[in-house]
Amino acid sequence: MDFALTESQAILQDTMRDFAHQRLLPRYREWDRRAEFPAELWPRLGELGVFGMRVSEVHGGSDLSYLDAGLAIEQIARGDFNLCYGILNACFAGDLLSRFASPALCETWLRPLSAGRAVLCVALTEPHCGSDAAAIRTHAMPKGDGYVINGEKSAITLLMAGNAAIVFAKTAPELGAKGVSAFLVPLDLPGLTRTAYQDMGARAIKRGSLFLDNVYVPRTAMIGPENAGFTQVMQTFDYTRALIGLMCLGAAEQTLEETVEYVKGRKAFGAPVSKNQGVSFPLAEAKARLEMLRWLCYRTLWLRDQGLAHTVEAALCKAEGPALCADIIRDCLVLHGHYGYTQDYPVEQRYRDVLGQIIADGTPQIMKMIIAREMLGREFA
Repeated sequence: MDFALTESQAILQDTMRDFAHQRLLPRYREWDRRAEFPAELWPRLGELGVFGMRVSEVHGGSDLSYLDAGLAIEQIARGDFNLCYGILNACFAGDLLSRFASPALCETWLRPLSAGRAVLCVALTEPHCGSDAAAIRTHAMPKGDGYVINGEKSAITLLMAGNAAIVFAKTAPELGAKGVSAFLVPLDLPGLTRTAYQDMGARAIKRGSLFLDNVYVPRTAMIGPENAGFTQVMQTFDYTRALIGLMCLGAAEQTLEETVEYVKGRKAFGAPVSKNQGVSFPLAEAKARLEMLRWLCYRTLWLRDQGLAHTVEAALCKAEGPALCADIIRDCLVLHGHYGYTQDYPVEQRYRDVLGQIIADGTPQIMKMIIAREMLGREFA
């Protein structure tokens, strides 16, 4: 076994960490306070290459490995956790379109996506079904040389800032999960309405609901074969769940490092509070837990790079990662005393922001179902 990163991967880590600390961290809280999408940073992140990591070089990307993308998102999360949603969406869209979409559709959208000139969203969840993605009701009916889409999508990350959405709709409702197709839908088409959410955290990413009322798209907007959308999205989730684990880890590790410095400088009864085992032991435990999570996520992405099965490993990353990181950030908040509960430090915002990822891309209960089925077999789980 070789746990060493390559020289290029070490350079990638250093580059992303430096950018995160110098350019992102100082303004992390600014976007939250104003509940504003950081549009000015998007082209800069495009120049940095984070949106094109899973896009082929032919379409303006760098076609990095899955592990490389994980290394990058972990470091960016140290500076601004919410910008990672753009990277997550870009990796999802880049991977999905590169593998399944037509060359023309790829050229239209992947080049501006990679450059930070376009924001793509993923529209899968609906109000009545989150975890049961196969139960979607949005449908696409053939009409002429295209389809007419009707339905409602909810909990869409970056919707209010988006230029297009990957919309999953039933094209053969009688087939259930095997009757779902994916479409690339520009968000300026007639019949589309967007409504913004007021979330407790991740305020800069502009989540919302999308309403589709007789929205016509040409047949060329379909991603891959008809009725193959559900399989495509499930395969991509196996990848993004490991990325989510790493973006949560990056936020938690940054918070842990800040807390270490805080408790070393804070004095009580004539000595730094770090000398109290009630302070130092939770920090040591957090360090150990984060290190275990890191290597689980790295291994999951390595398995994907090798073309090996990794569905259960991805579920483990998602089942444990966000909750573990939220717990660590909460503990760090407590170690800041009452100041941790104020907006004077970023710890309270990171706690609010990371909590959302416990739900996204599959709840912990769904992840445990995936793991249990592998352990017990479907007939016993």
